[in-house]
Amino acid sequence: MASIKHLLAPLTTAGFAALTGCAQLPAQSAADITEPTSLYDRVLIDSPSAQPVSLSTLAEQLAPADVVVIGEYHGHQASHLLQARLQQQLHRINGSQVLTLEQFTIDHQPALDDYLAGITGETEMLEDAQAWDNYRGSYRPLVEYARRHNLPVIAANAPAEVVRCVGRTGQGYMDKLPAEQRLSLPEQPFLDTPAYRKKFETAISGSHGTGDPAMAERMDNTYKAQLLRDNTMAMRILQARDHYPEHQIVHLTGTFHSEERLGTVALLAHHAPDLSVAVISPVFWPADSPAPLAGNLDKGDYLYLIQPLPPEFRDSDRQRSAMQERFSSRPDIDCNTGE
Repeated sequence: MASIKHLLAPLTTAGFAALTGCAQLPAQSAADITEPTSLYDRVLIDSPSAQPVSLSTLAEQLAPADVVVIGEYHGHQASHLLQARLQQQLHRINGSQVLTLEQFTIDHQPALDDYLAGITGETEMLEDAQAWDNYRGSYRPLVEYARRHNLPVIAANAPAEVVRCVGRTGQGYMDKLPAEQRLSLPEQPFLDTPAYRKKFETAISGSHGTGDPAMAERMDNTYKAQLLRDNTMAMRILQARDHYPEHQIVHLTGTFHSEERLGTVALLAHHAPDLSVAVISPVFWPADSPAPLAGNLDKGDYLYLIQPLPPEFRDSDRQRSAMQERFSSRPDIDCNTGE
């Protein structure tokens, strides 16, 4: 069994890179790794050794971690199947477990609690909690497992309307919130790290840059909205640790919020440096690459290789039209007040 020492102490991004020794690892050949055979399939990789591991071995190695963060590509079958199976494996080892979810916002915790307590049915919960459209196919198995085993389920994301208004008008919107709502959010909602900002700007702007002042302002507001999500998730994970001591936290999130130990994971290290956090990140199988792990080993303590999803569009005009329709269908909100 591979060493679990890297799970027993918090790591900075630089520390993780040094630990894994990516520069010293031998080149990994595609022939050494079995390709995922379907969109449900995944190949688990231990990053420090760059070698495949089984699900049961992964669970054993993750058992000492205080928090297990499973990054996902939203809506990818392999991500959600791995999350469900790993949740169960970890629970068999440690019966004290809490599930925290980016996919529910903190203002909808009461709706989630009512469902878990048997007060409401699933459709009622989905409506009351404004659950994601892919809940039934992606997150239902995890919530149902938690419900049947009386495990706490924590809504971890910031309220959607607050995130949208911060993204639209900037961080000053937080000052407009009612006192009770403001107190439910992180005291410092926009903590970040330079590496995370650089990664975000690269992902959003690509080669277009931020030279235009209006574009730079929009970029900054969008980044602040991202930080609000990350800081809220970190806060909720730490609250769960306080409310449920000795419980292992299993946190589901989009991979951008956790890979390279940035985003939410960096904030956990900032607030609770003694917390042991393990990160599992997805990587698309690059079938045309002779070294499928090159440049990816620093994305997590463990990786899971998966097939890419089919492209949604090949016609750019239809894609643009679909995106416009998607955003225009959102209910209008007034960001001039926090009411």
